Amino acid sequence: MVPLLGIAAWSGTGKTTLLKTLIPLLRERGIRPGLIKHTHHDMDVDTPGKDSYELRKAGAAQTLVASTKRWALMTETPDEKDPDLYYLASRMDSTQLDVILVEGFKHDAIAKIILFRKASGREATELKPDRHVIAVASDIPLSGIDLPVLNLNDPAQIAAFIAGWLAGQG
Repeated sequence: MVPLLGIAAWSGTGKTTLLKTLIPLLRERGIRPGLIKHTHHDMDVDTPGKDSYELRKAGAAQTLVASTKRWALMTETPDEKDPDLYYLASRMDSTQLDVILVEGFKHDAIAKIILFRKASGREATELKPDRHVIAVASDIPLSGIDLPVLNLNDPAQIAAFIAGWLAGQG
């Protein structure tokens, strides 16, 4: 299975902003990242009025839309609880990926880097790294944490750390 690496933090800390910068940096290193993002909102990736939307809304349990540029599989899960991260990861094409970055699912038992930003309105003392946390990325120096502390404002450093971590997974 492709290694899963969570990017976890309180809302407003900059998880998505960091990932938008990290993904191209990892690609420059020859690492092929995938991404799973959890949202607590009702979301739709299809456009009302399009054929695929109308067919899905007609009751198709799964709808796959494909073109020469990309394809997307939408699965209706009206009776499900929170999605299972490992099931979702198993739906991804492991032959195309070296790592799956995970935004959200912060309580799942996967390796993760937790983020801390001083402007988040939280205190660094509130960080409670569990045994799955492999590093903390912060925009201020942190003390009393027995883990690597990365500079949140230096995505290249974080990408290098991830590359080193991945090298140790093989």
